[in-house]
This record gives sequence, C-alpha cells and structure tokens, in this order.
Amino acid sequence: MEQGDKRKVRVMTGNEACALAAIQAGLKFFAGYPITPSSEIAEELSVLLPKIGGNFIQMEDEIASMGAIIGASLVGAKSMTATSGPGFSLKQENIGYASMAEIPCVIVNVMRGGPSTGLPTLPSQADVMQARWGTHGDHPIIALVPNSVREIYDLTIRAFNLAEKFRTPVILLMDEIIGHVNEKITLPEPGSTEIVERQRITVPAEEFLPYQHTPSMVPPMVSFGEGYRYHVTGLCHDETGFPTNNPVEINRFLTRLNKKLDFHRDEIVDVEQSMLEDAQIGIFAYGSTSRSAKRAVLLAREKGIKVGLLRPRVLWPFPDKEILAMAQQVSHIIVPEMNLGQIGHEVEWASRFQAEVIKINRIDGEPIKPEEILNVIFEIIEKAKN
Repeated sequence: MEQGDKRKVRVMTGNEACALAAIQAGLKFFAGYPITPSSEIAEELSVLLPKIGGNFIQMEDEIASMGAIIGASLVGAKSMTATSGPGFSLKQENIGYASMAEIPCVIVNVMRGGPSTGLPTLPSQADVMQARWGTHGDHPIIALVPNSVREIYDLTIRAFNLAEKFRTPVILLMDEIIGHVNEKITLPEPGSTEIVERQRITVPAEEFLPYQHTPSMVPPMVSFGEGYRYHVTGLCHDETGFPTNNPVEINRFLTRLNKKLDFHRDEIVDVEQSMLEDAQIGIFAYGSTSRSAKRAVLLAREKGIKVGLLRPRVLWPFPDKEILAMAQQVSHIIVPEMNLGQIGHEVEWASRFQAEVIKINRIDGEPIKPEEILNVIFEIIEKAKN
C-alpha cells in the first residue's frame, strides 16, 4: 500500500465521519448547541471549519441554531446544524419555516431515547415519525438513515446535494450506535464525489420571481447580496415571495411545494436489497437495527430458511413501492426497530395486506440483537408447519 493510500484509510466514529463529509460537501457555516450524543459533530467542526475559511458558532439554544443556518443559507453558504432528541423538538418551528421558504440546509439528528430528557446516552429510533411530521402543516421533507460509518460519510454528502438540488431542508437520522461506533473506512479520492450546487437564476433582476413555478417544481435561487431583491416569509406566498390570501395562488403554491419531492421521488428514494430474489420471509429494517437484521438473514439462510432484507437509505420519501413489491412475494414482513412500531405502521399500509407484518420493538435503550429477529423467523416457520 502506498503512503497516500494509507492516509485514505481511517478509523473514526460516525459523528467524526459526518463532520468530515460535511466539509467535503462544501459546508461553510455550522450553528449548534451541545447535546449528547451528537456533540462530537460540533466539536469536530469547530476545528475543521476555521481551517477552510468557514464559520462555526455555538448558539444560545437549538431554536437559534436553526434560525442561524437558515440565514446563512440565504446568503449563499451551505449550512448545517446537529442535535439530538430534545434539541430536534426545539428546531421544528424553524424547520417548518425552511420548508415553507424553500431554504436548503441540513439537520443532523443523532437519535437517543425519549420522550423529554429520556435516555441521553442510549440509542433509539423513536424520532423517525417526528422527522416526517414534527413541524405543523403539510410540508415536504427528506430524511436519510445510514447504518455504518462509511455510509454516514456518503449520506452526509448526499444530504447536502439533495438540499441544494431541491431547495429543501434535509434530515440525516442516525441512532446513537452509529454515531459513536468506531469503524475503519476508506475515504474517496478527492474530486471523485459528486457535489451539487443550487440552481442559480439566469434572468435579469426585473424579471426575477423567487418562487417561480417551473417544470421541475424547484425554482432557481439567488443569494442575498447578489443584486436581486426578494421577500422571504413563513406566510403562504405567491411567485413574488410576498404573502397572499388569493385561494388560487395559495393552492398553486402549496400543491407545488408538497408535490416537488413526489415528482422526483424515484431519484431520491434509495434502498438496498439483500437476498430477496427467492425470499419467502422479508425484513424491513433501517439504521443500526438493519445490521442485526442482515446478520439474522445470514443465520436463517445457514439453516435453509429463505429470508431477505429490504433496507432503506432514504426513509422519507417512504419507499412504499419497494415494500409493496416485497409484500407481493413474501408471506411475512418483520419490522424490527427501537421504538413502539412507528415505521411498522407505515409498512402495514404500504404492503396493502399482501403480507403479514410482524413488529419487533425495544424501548429500553438496548439494541435489537440478531437472535431476537431469528427467533421470530423460527416462530413463523413453526406456525406454517401446524
């Protein structure tokens, strides 16, 4: 191995990988407030950002942190914040503002047990529905769910790319296990990773409509200070950005806002399929739990039981088409998750009763082990014999 290659192989935690990838994606502004188990992301960026001319600021709270990254994005900087549990709750109002005003930014939530102060140092996956519906009103959102340190690196970059491309806040959801685990990863070659920049306006200032209805449903964007004036508001607005009570304009805007991710759904949704070709039992799992699920699949296959895994890297928009395809093939879908069944309910409606959905849930701060999933597989096989 050449000396240069050695430097590309690193051992790091998921939180460290997130910070490093954000720099690679073009991050120039971070605002946050320390909270376990996400604090290492802020700690790393407090060192990394000044070295590249970026800005790091510890705000007085999570509400202000979210407001700060919105402002930074409006002046053209790729921006991010990171938090956990209670801090994610505090960010919701401004996440709604970013959704309404179509401001690209990245929010990292390293999930821990709740509600309230909950289990600060223990893992959970109980924020997955909050990621989709935490802020009020119908709104678009993208949420990514990595299951390894290398995938945190890759999906952090993708989070920025998606935010910039579709003018939307993007949430990176990882549980405490993935945030804190140490793993060896090989970093990609510099310049080998696609980095997306926001679509810029090309018309003269007098023709500029900041929320123009375009065929892609994503209006081009300019930064404050570039000679274009426009109004940004959390109120419902027309193409000019100014508030409106015109029902035709309201319907037109809110329809576009909520349809833009549906329009690009197949470009956004990303799933991994493992041994599903001949599977008779399926598993749908995400985050660290998907690693236990994959091990359970391998153990079951060793015993001649045909089990397969469908794992989302993108949880929202929800991979309903892929789940339905699996449900039409298998007799049962097992959904293990560290909550009381939040995504299990989504799998039930997505499968359209084509397969029986069995939930495995833990809320005690302990991870779901492969043996727990394997035991449920054995129970399904025994019932089928009787």
